[in-house]
Amino acid sequence: MGAQALSGAASRAAPDVLITSSAALEITAGKEAAIERPLAMPPPTSGVSRHVVAVIGDSLTDARSGGGYVRVLRRLCPESQFDNYGVGGQMTNQMRRRFQRDVLGADKPKYTAVVIFGGVNDLYSNITANRTNPRIQKDLAQMYTWAKAAGLRTIAMTVAPWGGLRRYFSKERGENTGALNRWIQAQVGGLVDVALDTPPLLSCGNPNELCAEHLPPFNDGIHFGKTAHEILGQALQTAAFSPCR
Repeated sequence: MGAQALSGAASRAAPDVLITSSAALEITAGKEAAIERPLAMPPPTSGVSRHVVAVIGDSLTDARSGGGYVRVLRRLCPESQFDNYGVGGQMTNQMRRRFQRDVLGADKPKYTAVVIFGGVNDLYSNITANRTNPRIQKDLAQMYTWAKAAGLRTIAMTVAPWGGLRRYFSKERGENTGALNRWIQAQVGGLVDVALDTPPLLSCGNPNELCAEHLPPFNDGIHFGKTAHEILGQALQTAAFSPCR
């Protein structure tokens, strides 16, 4: 599929985001990803693509607390493979440190694409962990660069609405979120093949907050329920994995 984005305006990346694809492998110590894989694949069918995809992210992807959109993709593309490398609570620098191991490791399948969905944990840690937008962009750009160098189609997801997390959300962090999402969308045609903009899909009126029907069962303003995962999964399939088998 050619380069495309669902929406968004271009903005320029931070000047320190030039990263070589030969960077040394880094391994993250501590919590491991909950990896979901199909037990067996059905025989191939001609005429429609079979995708082999790695999905890397935080708790919204982690099968233990989210990951519903990955299961939707498996349902819509039953002969394709979607391996879930989501780890709850992680920031993009932690995702970057395990990217080559989890996505490009010698023991991994020959992936045809990668979905990268992260940034929200960084955005509310801008003071406590100094996770500024240029640093988040640098980490995302490194993962995009590695993926492109390995010949993977790179699908980026923008940060989902999280303004309902009142304890941490602020006007400044909302502005940072919007700026990061515009930057992610601006990578289409360069480091990114497809950018899925999540706020228009999951918000109702206020782009910073989830629709009320997406809040249960978590009701924390940041994690979303089954209906939202269904929307994201269907949108990803249409934007990045159609046709599929």
